[in-house]
Amino acid sequence: MVASATTEPKGSMAMELTTGDPALTARLERGMDASEEQLRALATEARDPCVAEVAGHLFGPGGKRLRPLLALVGAEFGVRGPSAAVPAATLAELVHVASLYHDDVMDQARTRRGVPSVNARWGNTTAVLAGNWLLSKAAQLAAELGPEAIRLQSKVTNRLIMGQIRELVGPSDDDDPLSHYFTVVAGKSASLIAMALQLGAVRTGAPEPVVQALAEYGEHLGIAFQISDDILDITSSSEVSGKEQGKDLAIGVASLPVLLALADERPEAGELRTLLTAATAGPEGTGLPRAVALLHRCGALAEARTVMHGRLLRARTAANGLPDGSATRVLHALCDFVARRDR
Repeated sequence: MVASATTEPKGSMAMELTTGDPALTARLERGMDASEEQLRALATEARDPCVAEVAGHLFGPGGKRLRPLLALVGAEFGVRGPSAAVPAATLAELVHVASLYHDDVMDQARTRRGVPSVNARWGNTTAVLAGNWLLSKAAQLAAELGPEAIRLQSKVTNRLIMGQIRELVGPSDDDDPLSHYFTVVAGKSASLIAMALQLGAVRTGAPEPVVQALAEYGEHLGIAFQISDDILDITSSSEVSGKEQGKDLAIGVASLPVLLALADERPEAGELRTLLTAATAGPEGTGLPRAVALLHRCGALAEARTVMHGRLLRARTAANGLPDGSATRVLHALCDFVARRDR
């Protein structure tokens, strides 16, 4: 199990993933520190102190800063100095945090990264507007980086919104629930991770085949990462995950373990449907403990882990097409990190 989001020191992920290459570790940590400074500066640009406080709410506490780190790793495949990718790292985190603000409104979340969520502290309207403000700052930064950054940022924003809409609406009667799930996850999670890698690589002049291989790697890693989040929602305490345990179950989000359990023909599936219906009546649904037990008993969590490892294998295959070196080894180490994340 990785360290709690509330206790993990910044930069520890870079150190963990780059063991054996002190020079790369130092470059990544310098880039992460510079991106942190840029994020804080952007948050304080708002003339209204309240906007600055709300916009910067999640920049301080917790968080592993995975997307900025990936932007800096992607930059290692280019020919320009990695410091050129710091704005790309900042851009990736701006879009990510904006999506968290919007997600927490949709999910009625009360905590995020171990602190009260923006919607819980300031209300839904403020949270949505703050997320929009962060997206506008991301668009402004992309414009400063050039046409390709604009294209990537606008594309991922579209995919994020479409993913959120599809999740909200749910599958139609003709849709396969699992296919719908992967479409949503690709839009809401994988797109951001792929964008971060691409932004860093493009910013430092990496060849187009490398940029595309990084995008493919990011898509599969992002889906695997979301599946691990689905599993953690069921298996981990809020102190470990930084979010409320069983929140997805409580509000009726069709996570992968739930979908796999409901597709099962064993008796547990029928009882689980009944319990989940009761659980969605509110975050304190009394059926949640039993639903969690059923998910363990029917094998859905183990099956979800199998699917996750399949995605990680596809990510590794994409990484194998990249030039050999420390940056590629970091990508493989990140697959290892995701694989053991819920253990």
